[in-house]
Amino acid sequence: MRVTLAGFLLLLVTAACMAVANLLMKNGIARAGGFVPWSPSLFGLLRQPAFLSGFLLTGIAAVMWFRILATQKLSVCYPLFVSLTYSLITVGAFYFLHEKISTQKLLGLVIIVAGITTVARG
Repeated sequence: MRVTLAGFLLLLVTAACMAVANLLMKNGIARAGGFVPWSPSLFGLLRQPAFLSGFLLTGIAAVMWFRILATQKLSVCYPLFVSLTYSLITVGAFYFLHEKISTQKLLGLVIIVAGITTVARG
């Protein structure tokens, strides 16, 4: 069973939501001055709109993922989801967080995109 077009589009939107959520939470953590579990820094995060928006977006993405699980083949969708999310986060980190992308990482992204294409077609 192949992923339906609707399933793939929902998967793409879910991966995009997760990527944006991670970028927002990373930004919120940086603005809060970092994070140490079980410390007062947790309260600083709760006052960061970027972190809270990312946290909320993660919940929305989870609900969309539940729909994907209910309607699509997991052995195809999970690898697509992970690779799409990884690729989108890497590109987003480059553009919005000014993180460096090495030649090796860029080559890896090209291989991942080729894998996404292969999995989506088969």
